[in-house]
Amino acid sequence: MQSEQHGISRRGFVRGGVIGGAGLGTPVLLPLVAAHAAQPESPDSDGSVPVADFTDQSAALTPDRTVATACQFCNSNCRLNVDLKADRILAVRGEDDDPVQNGQLCVKAEMMPQLVYNKERLITPLRRVSGKKGSANSKFEAISWDEAYRTIARKLLHLRDTGQVHTIANRTTGRMPRGTGSLVARLFAMLGSPNNTDVGPVCNDAGANALAATFGLGNFTNGYGTDGATGKDDLGSARHYLFLGTNQAETHPVTFDYLLRGRKKTKATLTVVDPRLTPTGAAADRWVAPKPHTDFALLLAMLHHIVEQRLYDQAFIDKWVTGFDELRTHLAKHQYTPAWAAKVTGVPAATITAMAEEYAGATPAAIFCNAGISHQLGAFDTYRVAAFLAAVTGNIGRPGGGCNFMHNTWPGDLHLPPLDAKTPERREALPVGPDYFAQSILTGQPYRLNAVITQGNPLVSSANTTKVRKAFEQLDFYVYTGLFMEEPAAYADIILPVCSGLEMEGVYMRRDDRAIRWQDQVVDRVGQSRPDWEIWIGLAHALAELDTRRPAKEWREAFPERWMDYKNLWADFAKYTPGAGGMTRERMSERTEPLRWPCPTPEHPGVSTLYLDHPSWYEAAESLDTAHRGKRFLTPSGKVEITTAALEKSLSATGHAALPIFYTHPEVTGAHPTVAYSKKLVTSPINPQALTHPVRLGVPGNSDVHRRFPLMGMTGRPSVVHFAEITHWTPTGKQLNGIRFIQIHPTTAQSAGIADGDDVRVESPRGVVAGTALLWDGIRPDTVFVPNTFGPAQKVGDLFDDPRYEPANTLPDDQYYDNLSGQQAYKCFACRVVKA
Repeated sequence: MQSEQHGISRRGFVRGGVIGGAGLGTPVLLPLVAAHAAQPESPDSDGSVPVADFTDQSAALTPDRTVATACQFCNSNCRLNVDLKADRILAVRGEDDDPVQNGQLCVKAEMMPQLVYNKERLITPLRRVSGKKGSANSKFEAISWDEAYRTIARKLLHLRDTGQVHTIANRTTGRMPRGTGSLVARLFAMLGSPNNTDVGPVCNDAGANALAATFGLGNFTNGYGTDGATGKDDLGSARHYLFLGTNQAETHPVTFDYLLRGRKKTKATLTVVDPRLTPTGAAADRWVAPKPHTDFALLLAMLHHIVEQRLYDQAFIDKWVTGFDELRTHLAKHQYTPAWAAKVTGVPAATITAMAEEYAGATPAAIFCNAGISHQLGAFDTYRVAAFLAAVTGNIGRPGGGCNFMHNTWPGDLHLPPLDAKTPERREALPVGPDYFAQSILTGQPYRLNAVITQGNPLVSSANTTKVRKAFEQLDFYVYTGLFMEEPAAYADIILPVCSGLEMEGVYMRRDDRAIRWQDQVVDRVGQSRPDWEIWIGLAHALAELDTRRPAKEWREAFPERWMDYKNLWADFAKYTPGAGGMTRERMSERTEPLRWPCPTPEHPGVSTLYLDHPSWYEAAESLDTAHRGKRFLTPSGKVEITTAALEKSLSATGHAALPIFYTHPEVTGAHPTVAYSKKLVTSPINPQALTHPVRLGVPGNSDVHRRFPLMGMTGRPSVVHFAEITHWTPTGKQLNGIRFIQIHPTTAQSAGIADGDDVRVESPRGVVAGTALLWDGIRPDTVFVPNTFGPAQKVGDLFDDPRYEPANTLPDDQYYDNLSGQQAYKCFACRVVKA
């Protein structure tokens, strides 16, 4: 499939040079002038027309300084060169000297200044003074930071001193400076609460869990651009790309453009697996549209065909894989053939066979997955089968190959100096996944949370939003931190204003291939806003003043004042985090490209291809743990582990096995084998500090729910314009994509009496959301796509008369989740669409 046939081009989702356009009430960025007006001599080599710059030699628009920073949105981690005049932002430009970025930016880059210059910004801490929690009539008053810290500290200490410390919880988000989670973990350890959770279960934890179980590290395996150790291109050298549940043209546009440039050189083929046609699928050689939530069956069938037809890499298996013979027996026993998978997925058996042969026959071949896989009931097991595909074909530890599971990146577990203070013994954490917060509050099982702090937006991101809303109405004490009065703020007792990415220095976002940039502060902080790391250090110092049990000195030594300067905090991260010794601020500041982890010394180039049979990898592996000396794979055996006795034992307690068996969501049409949850709780083998519900797999499904709700709904990114909810608070975001377009196949719409552009309701057993019908023949007739990240608090859209929508996650059922990773199942829910 050629992109030109679908009306898109590479320039459709990335932009070169200076970005232009300004929203209402935002600073004017340097304008783009139509290139044809300037009559340039010739087009660029890629066919695009160069842009004339009519700001050249303009006294008023010539910047007096430029600051190098980075975009805070997607995991492309683009360098932003921000031009300023009199400390006002004039323009944002890409980085020409980064060969992956290639000078380009996407539309979201121009929204970065709109987070700064925004009249809706929170500018001071606030305290609730009246109004029912969740009510639009809630009233707040401004307070000082000291008063906010002391209010929070008093509540946390009261709960600790009355034996309820385990009822304190925190949930971080990906929208924070790196390392904030490490500070939260330290503070919670000193308090004695086990419930410091992260955003993973509503993002992409399952991929990391599967990678760690199979190869030893839970990270994206290969790198964008040139490997500094070998001098060779990594992911750009692939001969085949298999994309499953990832729409990178809209979610990671700049790094996707790098892959397309490499593909042009290597003539690599691209297969995109997605129930709907996206700009990514339009660029593919083959677009495959299975039923939602059935990628597990598709991958099992591909694996079955490769093994049965002996298309695997026997030499690699003999040397580096354990459990292959057991896998072959398992696949044959269950008859996971392409013919079987065709009945489950709706994809013809011949297509599945061709996909398997194309993947196995290409050297090298790279797998990419994203939330389309993570947000499935069987996410962990599905990712494991994808890892098996790479292993048996020898596509792991090879440039241009690997398991590139998006967002399973670095930095994550940044280490601080050892804690000298004693920490209390902690009881078990809540079951896996922060969405269990609502269950805990509403039912008191296994215990009831009393105080919650969040850095994200659970009122939009959590499944079964109506239930979550009820829980936060009943929550005793809630602290919301954010840029704007997002949906959770109406439920808060204390609101804390944070900085945007341009208002701080340090390491903010990261690229999927474990690469990070140092960014400098561009503008002054807005109002009294503070970056997240300062907030947690400030809270620790308030605890030092008020704690009558732990000496103040212990709190202050654990959270030294010098960490308020992120440069000092990062220096300690680099010193104490395994594999990060070479990632100093000075080194990163000198680079136009990001630097990849592991990078153990200042001389080390950073690892591009994990598990590469090369001295640079072995040096890095040993820096992670001296027990890894000489190991290629960082598993107990030193090999790829498809199945071992230890892995089988650990997974069996939860109802799973090292060799996965097929099951899917009960709301997938066709009454396929599904899952049943036990009421008891056991220790999670993936997150040993937490509990989980064991499951029975292969439970017979039925079609009862589809008598009333005959379609399958799925949620996802609205377009390239948006990243999470935050871009909905920019004028450009709401101008370009402020309408929620419900994608429906024309034949499905016709049978429901729906025309293109009609107001419609999508209804599921959990609730109802509204939108505008977008008839789209590039979607399965049995499937409806509901864009997420919209929410009722997004008042910036009022400028354009955009509706205030209920969150898309009102529709999915939170009781169905991956009991290993905690991953919520957003990618399939029974539904119907009716004309409003």
